[in-house]
Amino acid sequence: MNLLSGAEPMGNNQLEPDLEAGNQASLLKQSSHPICLIFHYLFRVGAICTYFFGTWFTDNFVLIFVLCVLMLVFDFWTVKNVSGRLLVGLRWWSENKEDGTTTWLFESRDPSRPLNPVDSRLFWTGLYVAPAVWVVFGILCILTFKLTWLVIVAVALALNFANVIGYTQCDKDAKQKWATGFASNMLGGSGAGGIMGGLMSRGITRMAGSMF
Repeated sequence: MNLLSGAEPMGNNQLEPDLEAGNQASLLKQSSHPICLIFHYLFRVGAICTYFFGTWFTDNFVLIFVLCVLMLVFDFWTVKNVSGRLLVGLRWWSENKEDGTTTWLFESRDPSRPLNPVDSRLFWTGLYVAPAVWVVFGILCILTFKLTWLVIVAVALALNFANVIGYTQCDKDAKQKWATGFASNMLGGSGAGGIMGGLMSRGITRMAGSMF
């Protein structure tokens, strides 16, 4: 007697969803620097949560202020000196000269070094979303007349926008340098660029000869 005669055969379609789910790697597994990616969000999310949920656990404004400022400072340092360099290959800093002027310096990765798209997307998302959240908090403070809490929001916006401006300018500077380098290689470099430059030169020479 065949006990399995009434059983329906297991098709391959029932296994495909499980296999596909198992093959899909998490964002951290796709990241080239998963630990750095965690810390890129850790302090900024911690500051936002402390600000929003802090009054659920304590009425001490000074304690909430100190915790928020500490995490905001840790976040500023981490993003400026670690996560920006590792995740997108960018770094910025400022130097004070003897005459009192301040010079902004920008460092970008080598264009030949591949960039992880997951790291890049999550870096820029965290960089721009966090200050937007603090802007919303600032508007709510004004509407609810909680002006004391604006002090925390002001510190958060100052530190977050410093990194936003620095990395935005750094990214523009890097793209400009890459475009300039690409154009110079195409017109006067060696290899394929030299060939294109030679073709353009010969073409201009022939046009001039035909005219004169």
